[in-house]
Amino acid sequence: MAELKDRVKSTIELAADKAKGVTDQAASGAKDAIDRMGNNSQKSTGVLDSVRDNAESALHAVEGAAEQARDRIGDYAGQVGDKVQNWAEGAYDSAGTMATDFGKEVTGLVKKYPVQSLLVGFGAGLLLGRVVRL
Repeated sequence: MAELKDRVKSTIELAADKAKGVTDQAASGAKDAIDRMGNNSQKSTGVLDSVRDNAESALHAVEGAAEQARDRIGDYAGQVGDKVQNWAEGAYDSAGTMATDFGKEVTGLVKKYPVQSLLVGFGAGLLLGRVVRL
């Protein structure tokens, strides 16, 4: 269960890192564009400053969204893991209870009908022996 949780968490972290990398590339491209166009005029400098500010805002927004997604998915994976673990424990307990009850019933039948139980066992052994021999 912990292995599944770790896989989901690492996948989320990888996706967040890729998103951050893309945003960093966009910011870097915007900065390069600003640097190339910076010498043209005073008006273009204002536009470039606006582009830089918007790129930085986008970077921070993506980082925040990635962090929130990582937290939410990590919490969800933990909840799913807990539910699966509880279900498996319940199934294990039910199977154990059913096996115990079946064992008690068979023991009761053998005690109540010992000769018939021996004959059924002998017959089942003969059949099994013939099937295995073929």
